[in-house]
Amino acid sequence: MSMSMIEIERALRALRLSGISATLQTRVVQAQACQQPFLETFSLILQDELDRRRSRLLERRYQQSGLDERATLADFDWRFNPKLPRAACFELHTLKFLAEGQNALIVGKPGTGKSHVAKAVAYQATLSGHTVRYLEADSALAQISLDDPAEQRVRLRLRPLIEADLLVLDDLFLARSIGQGAGELLQTLVHQRYKLKRSIVVTSNRVVQDWAKYLGDTTMATTILDRLMHRAH
Repeated sequence: MSMSMIEIERALRALRLSGISATLQTRVVQAQACQQPFLETFSLILQDELDRRRSRLLERRYQQSGLDERATLADFDWRFNPKLPRAACFELHTLKFLAEGQNALIVGKPGTGKSHVAKAVAYQATLSGHTVRYLEADSALAQISLDDPAEQRVRLRLRPLIEADLLVLDDLFLARSIGQGAGELLQTLVHQRYKLKRSIVVTSNRVVQDWAKYLGDTTMATTILDRLMHRAH
């Protein structure tokens, strides 16, 4: 015995097929009006469900990433500074570096668009199915480092930062220096991700030659830079 439309809607909710539920009546009318073959109609209905699930998955990845905007290179004004390495930025946007487990250091003066480029690359990564974590580096590292490193909470907070396909550390050393705890945390993140061949994008106003000064530890700076720059753009 065939089900009524109300019963079908109830069944779709029970099966969590919200994509089909949202467009079913439209598809039925369309099929009747165009006399579509059953398989063609059925394939469209299935595609509606796949599209809804993909859209929800992309939105969930974006929300989990920590990004505060859906930046793209298409909406970036390249005319304000013709000296910007446009080709290099678009090369990062292809995400080839991510597939190869490489890093990217975007270093330059304030107001040159470093954060926009990093966010655009990160957003493109979410659209391509990668897990991303974006941090405003100084404040995030300082906040995490305040917790007792032996606490389970710290390990739980570090796990997604270590395991994500891409980690973005934006505006590192914006405050000129970070505390010892934050520095040690940075070293841990870089080292663990290096072992896993997971990519990091760092933006900073500070040239790498001065990082030891901002960390307050030459050995730590050398260790961090060795791992960041071994496979880096």
